Amino acid sequence: MNRRSFINKSVLTASASLLPLSFWNSLDSEEFTIEELTGKANTKFYGNGYLVRKEVNEAFIKMQAAAKKENINIQIVSAYRGYKRQKQIFNAKFTRYTHQGLNEIEAINKIIEYSTIPGTSRHHWGTDIDIIDANATQPKNVLLPENYELEGIYYKMKMWLNEHSEKFGFYIVYTNNPNRKGFYPEPWHFSYRKIALPMLKAYQKIDIHKIITNDTNLKGRNFLSTAFIDRYKNDNIFDINPALLP
Repeated sequence: MNRRSFINKSVLTASASLLPLSFWNSLDSEEFTIEELTGKANTKFYGNGYLVRKEVNEAFIKMQAAAKKENINIQIVSAYRGYKRQKQIFNAKFTRYTHQGLNEIEAINKIIEYSTIPGTSRHHWGTDIDIIDANATQPKNVLLPENYELEGIYYKMKMWLNEHSEKFGFYIVYTNNPNRKGFYPEPWHFSYRKIALPMLKAYQKIDIHKIITNDTNLKGRNFLSTAFIDRYKNDNIFDINPALLP
């Protein structure tokens, strides 16, 4: 039995709260390929109207069922996104912002307020989810911070998640800590720590700059210098909820 199978069939069935963070840090990061980490692998995913890894889906269904007892209907509006889809999003925003008068660097900086450079998204992993409360009357734009704040339509769900989400293994990624850099706070974005933590550990070892700039169809790639990518890695990829760091 290989390492991943052993983990899936034994240790990962235990509650995350019963295992120290040091255990997850010690997992063998070599079990994840570069293709998996950058959204280019043909990984098998699960879900009803969304795609996540099997363990993530099972944990989400349990969390969803618990929330329904409080009349909260947690629904995933975004989960796995492959490299190709992330590039479509990035290129479309780059074109729109430059047509609006921003220069190339300004456009990229505007994009990475909320969106990732393709090949660097946590949504590539099948561990991360964006969620809303389907019981609420839906606004035109669901993923806005004000929807999750006091008097926002998802505030009740947010308060429930603050108290219960970690019991099911889900941790908010981009917190509202004023000292955090990188992406703006995303109160809708949660990550399944059991798998995401060792995946981030593996991600630390790959040459992100090479992967990004080798894509000749990525708009603005010539402006993504090594210094820019190094800053992006530190601020956007690794300046996150400390509970999700290796």
